[in-house]
Amino acid sequence: MVLPGAARSKDVSAPPLTLVLGGARSGKSAYAESFIEDHAARTGGGCVYLATAEAGDDEMAARIAAHRARRGSRWTTIEEPVALADALERAGRGGDAVLVDCLTLWLANLMARGRDVDGESRRLAAALSRIAGPVALIANEVGLGIVPDNAEARAFRDHAGRLNQALAARADRVVLVAAGLPLVLKG
Repeated sequence: MVLPGAARSKDVSAPPLTLVLGGARSGKSAYAESFIEDHAARTGGGCVYLATAEAGDDEMAARIAAHRARRGSRWTTIEEPVALADALERAGRGGDAVLVDCLTLWLANLMARGRDVDGESRRLAAALSRIAGPVALIANEVGLGIVPDNAEARAFRDHAGRLNQALAARADRVVLVAAGLPLVLKG
């Protein structure tokens, strides 16, 4: 459910690269969807939703279904939990606006499969420079809580923090969404 007054973009312009950060259920996806749809409507282009989530159980399947229903038929959805750089390059070839949701799940998928997170992160950063249309990346800001009690959780937090910093440095716009309210940090 998207609440009235939840994060909506008031500016229809979509810069080449936007990073949208926030906590779980902060409104970051709705915010990014809003400005990607506005951009597509203004330019006559399409909207591509590159999803990294996997339906590992019934509850996650329901979440994915709810996201799809909220987006509607305007969106082309591509599901890719691991090979994100390749999928992004394919999705962005035609100049359509692309939304990647979410980098945090992607990192978890990489770690669960024992993949080289730093190498895959570099591949993603390189792919971003080859995309014709605007891209919105969504990521959780996971480093605001307590220090995790185990090495794997600390490694995940550290990978997420480094990736968010690297992408924020490259991004034209960075927005933090909290409680449905967007705060522009850059751009």
